[in-house]
Amino acid sequence: MLRNLTLAAAAAFALILAPAFAEDKKETKLDGDMVCGKCKLKETKECANVVQVKDGDKTVNYYLDDKGAKEDYHKMCCTKTTKVTVTGTVSEKDGKKMVKVSKVEEAKEKK
Repeated sequence: MLRNLTLAAAAAFALILAPAFAEDKKETKLDGDMVCGKCKLKETKECANVVQVKDGDKTVNYYLDDKGAKEDYHKMCCTKTTKVTVTGTVSEKDGKKMVKVSKVEEAKEKK
């Protein structure tokens, strides 16, 4: 009986926490400039995709959690800066903002 009570309590606890963890995994759209972490920022040992987003007076770097130079969209940023919209889930690792990418699009020009 104690075991059943413990299992029931664990299940209830999981149901309470599930929405909180699900919220952390919400996809976000980031509009900014895609640059290379190695070539432009000089912050990574190998080519990496980074989206720079303006937050007031500050620029926040979001490092894309992807295959770096092996991604098709890397050519947009290795030797130049390209305005993009990145969709993905944001997290933090070792003090850096990371994005698990689901979609990268070159920004459309506003008319």
